[in-house]
Amino acid sequence: MPQPTRHYETMIFDSARWREFEFRDDDILICTPYKAGTTWTQRICALLVFQTPELDRPLAEITPWMDIKSLPVEHVHATYQAQSHRRFIKTHTALDGLPWDDRVTYLVVQRDPRDVFMSMMNHVANINPQSEALMMKEMREQGAPPPQVPEDPNELFPVWLNTGSFEWEQDGFPFWSVFNHCQTFWEARDKPNVHFVHYADMKEDLEGQMRRIAKLLDIEVPEQKWPELVDAATFSSMKKNADMMAPDTEVKMWKSNAAFFNKGQSGQWQDALTDENIALYNKLTRERYPSDMMNWLEHGGPFPG
Repeated sequence: MPQPTRHYETMIFDSARWREFEFRDDDILICTPYKAGTTWTQRICALLVFQTPELDRPLAEITPWMDIKSLPVEHVHATYQAQSHRRFIKTHTALDGLPWDDRVTYLVVQRDPRDVFMSMMNHVANINPQSEALMMKEMREQGAPPPQVPEDPNELFPVWLNTGSFEWEQDGFPFWSVFNHCQTFWEARDKPNVHFVHYADMKEDLEGQMRRIAKLLDIEVPEQKWPELVDAATFSSMKKNADMMAPDTEVKMWKSNAAFFNKGQSGQWQDALTDENIALYNKLTRERYPSDMMNWLEHGGPFPG
């Protein structure tokens, strides 16, 4: 596999922060677009690695987002370097912006893009105004006008489908393309260390998917521990412990940590998006992306091939 061929940088994150990071043989990269089950997968990995629901510090401090600009890169590297347990590392960078290492497990978690969009709407509404003001101020100082993000999902949806953050992307505004993110890993799906997990499958059979992930990561869990670990990975348990579970709490990103775990449901787009927007989505995604990838993205289930 080639080394990174693209540099992903926005006001929020920068893939260059991976430069000079030293991998270990058993590292786990949690590779997701936004709002696709990132924190859920981090929690599952923590439960499998530590085999206890208890954490000695917030989850985000154990598995910080490598790419985020709000934390000094030296701090993030040092945090991971100091860890003696098996490391599980959060990234939102597409595969063509990541270093490749045959020793590393790339755990790729995806979700129906329409559900990603609906969750993104809640995500934007929950951003702490003070944090948002700082980002807007920095944009203005750099000569980049702050993006105007419509609050009406049916007004934003066609913009999300037709505006990219990078020259090689056609969609994703105001963040980045969830479709491109998936496609970069999709093209490497035959690699023995690239494994796909779907949000809908975790919703339908959490224990089954946790057992599958444990097997993929070659982690043995005593049978008597499973009920406690599965319960700790449920949406309700994570929401109840939101101050320990929510991401980016160290930079006070959210109005409410509990609201970060909004509903965790699938299919909300069906009652929110107009028939016209759904038709536009079907047309554009099938023109731009592989049909087998899109079918799996939307439904999950047995992986193609």
